[in-house]
Amino acid sequence: MAAISQLEDSLNDIFGKSAPALPEGGRKFLVDVAPWLSLLGGILSVWTAWNLWHWAHIADSYIDYANRISALYGNGAVVGSRLSLGIWLSMAVVVVQGVLMLMAFPKLRERSKKGWDLLFYSTLVGIVYGVIVMFTNYGNPGSLVGALIGAAISFYLLFQIRGHYMGKAASKPTDKPKE
Repeated sequence: MAAISQLEDSLNDIFGKSAPALPEGGRKFLVDVAPWLSLLGGILSVWTAWNLWHWAHIADSYIDYANRISALYGNGAVVGSRLSLGIWLSMAVVVVQGVLMLMAFPKLRERSKKGWDLLFYSTLVGIVYGVIVMFTNYGNPGSLVGALIGAAISFYLLFQIRGHYMGKAASKPTDKPKE
């Protein structure tokens, strides 16, 4: 975990301290909607993984059908299976990313640093996804570039609101007046 902590500190220097700051109103808005964006992102990620699995199996059944017809006429297999290791890894990574976002939802509502950490890990997993997809039949170097751009945007937003999840700023506002 020391390496992750060092990475977080390095990224904070880039995206939190050196980057142009968001206005405080924008930060508060992001803190307020972050749990709901995390919940939505988690649901969509898990749903996307299920759809990838479902459509990959449908495509595979059509490939089997085409190969049987080809064999019937004396030819070999036309197309190989599209359910490669890269596709299985991609689906697994998307599920992990979605689960991290879903786990972050209650912690973000409490304004806990653990929720922020889960979103940070989810962004790191997104980079891993970009690397994996780049080496599948469906990806290319542009997949990795897209994942890195998305991660940079996510890191910027995350590190802009990080202070709201640490120390005294992390406490959730209450309606009780101070005595």
